[in-house]
Amino acid sequence: MAIPYPDNIAKPEPHPFGIAARFVVRKIGLSDLSDALRLGLEDFKAVPSHAIILCVMYPVLGVVLFRMVLGYSVLPLLFPLAAGFALIGPFAALGLYELSRRRERGEEAAAWHAIHVMRAPSFGAMLELGALLLVLFVTWVATADAIYVATFGHAPAASIPDFATRVLTTPEGWSLIIVGCGVGFLFAVVALCVSVVAFPLMLDRHTTAIDAIRTSLRVVMKNPVTMAAWGLIVAMLLVLGSIPFFVGLAAVLPVLGHATWHLYRKVVEPDPNPPQEQLHPPKGHRYAADFPANLFPWSRER
Repeated sequence: MAIPYPDNIAKPEPHPFGIAARFVVRKIGLSDLSDALRLGLEDFKAVPSHAIILCVMYPVLGVVLFRMVLGYSVLPLLFPLAAGFALIGPFAALGLYELSRRRERGEEAAAWHAIHVMRAPSFGAMLELGALLLVLFVTWVATADAIYVATFGHAPAASIPDFATRVLTTPEGWSLIIVGCGVGFLFAVVALCVSVVAFPLMLDRHTTAIDAIRTSLRVVMKNPVTMAAWGLIVAMLLVLGSIPFFVGLAAVLPVLGHATWHLYRKVVEPDPNPPQEQLHPPKGHRYAADFPANLFPWSRER
């Protein structure tokens, strides 16, 4: 029998922060992003009705915000609010991850199955990370407003053409665009690093929010170019979906949500010992005569 010397014992993968890694992260390429988007589109085509239930809030919110802009002079916040969808989108897509997971396992996947994500053992951890992203979103909007006030002061724009003229044709407006986009980029990078695979990981492996964030950071550190390309793809698709009064987000967000699940599958090794599904025996009639035998198994022996 072989003697298990210390050098022969498998050691856990070291974590960048000095903590043993629980999940193995793969190196992926740009072709994997294309494949993830393709699979996400297939999921969206297979279950298209959930776009109305899960994502109608986005175009409706966009229309409401647009009317608020016209009536309450908050026009400078319209773009920051639209850009903020990239920050809270990973949390809003929870139901979409569940639908992709069910399709992957060959289970029935319909719109109402999205709410099953609330039964996940790690749903509380998902809420914790969702609250963090919400704080990030609110901080971004407040920062964008402060940048606008520092550039143009508190005087509101008289109309949409007046606002566009200020921003696009004046040196102050160009400065606002450069500084605002730069700061917004930093917020987007933070959101990407902490949540790129965090929510699918919590849904699939029932991990804590801290472990999910650590794994997302490791994914970005191991695949910096690929993750930067993914962030650029997400930003471009969100801009395209926002152009027609945010209505396009009803299609863009589900595709991105499903694609995020498949991106997670590609970049994180699956569980080598997945938990067995608990099979519930079919319910049938029970008779009183059965109870003694069930309580005392030896009574069945002859």
